[in-house]
Amino acid sequence: MAPPPLLALRTATVTFGAKPIFNDIDLAITPGERACLVGRNGSGKSTLLKALAGEVDLDGGERFLQPGTRIAYLRQDPNFGSAKTVGDYVLAGLPPDAGPEGPATVEAVLAALTLAAEKPVSGLSGGEARRADLARALVSRPDVLLLDEPTNHLDLPTIAWLEEELAGFRGALLVISHDRAFLKAVARRTLWLDRGTVRRLDKGYEAFEEWSEQVIAAEEQQARKDAAKLKEEMRWLREGISARRRRNMGRVRALYDLRQKMSERLKVAGSVRAEIASTDTGGTMVAEAEHLRYEIDQPTPDGGTLRRVLVPDFNFRLVRGARVGVIGPNGAGKTTLLRMLLGQLRPTSGKLRIGFGIEPVYFDQKREQLDPDDTPWKILCEGGGDQVIVNGRPKHVVGYLQDFLFAPEQAHSPVRSLSGGEKNRLLLAKLFLRPANLLVLDEPTNDLDLETLDLLEEVLADYPGTVLLVSHDRDFLDRTVTGTIAFDADGEVRAYAGGYSDWLTQRPDAPIAKAAPKAAAKPESTAPKAAATKLSFKEQREREQLPGQLEAGNTLLAKLEARLADSDFYSKDPKGFAETSEKLEELRANLAVLEDRWLELEMKAEELAQGRT
Repeated sequence: MAPPPLLALRTATVTFGAKPIFNDIDLAITPGERACLVGRNGSGKSTLLKALAGEVDLDGGERFLQPGTRIAYLRQDPNFGSAKTVGDYVLAGLPPDAGPEGPATVEAVLAALTLAAEKPVSGLSGGEARRADLARALVSRPDVLLLDEPTNHLDLPTIAWLEEELAGFRGALLVISHDRAFLKAVARRTLWLDRGTVRRLDKGYEAFEEWSEQVIAAEEQQARKDAAKLKEEMRWLREGISARRRRNMGRVRALYDLRQKMSERLKVAGSVRAEIASTDTGGTMVAEAEHLRYEIDQPTPDGGTLRRVLVPDFNFRLVRGARVGVIGPNGAGKTTLLRMLLGQLRPTSGKLRIGFGIEPVYFDQKREQLDPDDTPWKILCEGGGDQVIVNGRPKHVVGYLQDFLFAPEQAHSPVRSLSGGEKNRLLLAKLFLRPANLLVLDEPTNDLDLETLDLLEEVLADYPGTVLLVSHDRDFLDRTVTGTIAFDADGEVRAYAGGYSDWLTQRPDAPIAKAAPKAAAKPESTAPKAAATKLSFKEQREREQLPGQLEAGNTLLAKLEARLADSDFYSKDPKGFAETSEKLEELRANLAVLEDRWLELEMKAEELAQGRT
């Protein structure tokens, strides 16, 4: 018999305006629970966590908290309230029964997180504020720990420390994170918030991707069946509903139910589609550093200054097409190194040569290129108008924003109203419009959901230029970069071949972080192959028909894309623009299925032909 829950939601519903964020959700957190909550940005994950924490009122259903249960909730944005210093803020999180050892516990946790108790909360950086919030949550000795993006703004040593702390945590844990390696390390169960409902997988995140693909494939198969049925029912409806009205109203109602069902299914968020504008200018050498050194003067408590070396005697050659990750603790000098390689900072000593024809774009982690009072429309159309140029092709700004998962009405919303992930996507959308041969990304993965991370990974793989990437996301680095610049624990800056896991192999004595496994390859099927010597009649027939279906689909695709590219379409007919966009999404999805099937049949036919020869 399962133990009674410590915390639960029963038939819970939360609605913003007329839109339900989630509806009739049942979710229970039991003793010893170690779960992660995943889903796209905007799916309601943070709202669900707030509902569990009691910080959001339910519009329906109820929240249950077992008497005496202590909850600690880590928000995405810390709220320091009236606290003046880090020590005051963390001490206030101690439970009433902490006893005399409570302050010692606070001191130990702050030391582990390299935080000074006397530091004012008003001057904390993003990473320091995150660590202070973590310290307060951990010292509270909770029975249930709710963590919303705990690794945001944390460096690799702190993430490794947090993983170790959570490994020894005896309470229940529910965490939201975009860090795949972190999720794999801390979670043994996966909750998927998808279109207002929670799906449950009683396995860790490492099994999620394969499972979710199976769920989506089953839905797509059902959608195709429903589409065929809908088409037949609509034909029947058109051919004489008035003559059958009385005796067939049940069938009509079933038809409308089917249409509603398909409409709900199509509400699933689309995929981000993006490409980076590139330029063919520039030579093979992008940048070359010889004995590069950078020093700064830091004030000391006694009013003096201390000379600190951020980059010591660094030698490096960056060639065209390289994808290089930069790793190291917060404050080590990663951003400083990027700015030197961009020519924005002059080195204290050494030589730095920038190749000819280098045209960089720079993603700054503070997103200072986004004016909070501007709108996405104004930011993308800096010179006015309603079109952007995507790799030489004009496109309406609303359609381009939809490629990055923005709703049409968000085009005129102020940037300050966007979430952190939406701001990151907007900045990426802005930068991707600029022709460049050097892409410099400083912490682009903060606040992004897993699907957008996958998209960014694919875009970088297709980008013909050079990439410099600062990130604390170990899995993303392993998937993306071919070389690594590491600010090592001994104070040296070194270049290594490969990604994060390769760096660990080459530097096994470095205490910067624990090893993170590379993305696991999908196991090959062990089922015996069929002994067929040719395609079946049905498969051969399908193979012959698919090219015509694909040609017709691509012709329609071109027509829809041309219609959406019309600069007057959105302003004259916003509803028609939205409907056409939905048709385009559905058509693209269907074409992708047809293309996969055609490739599958072509490969099978080729294999069978080779087997006969």
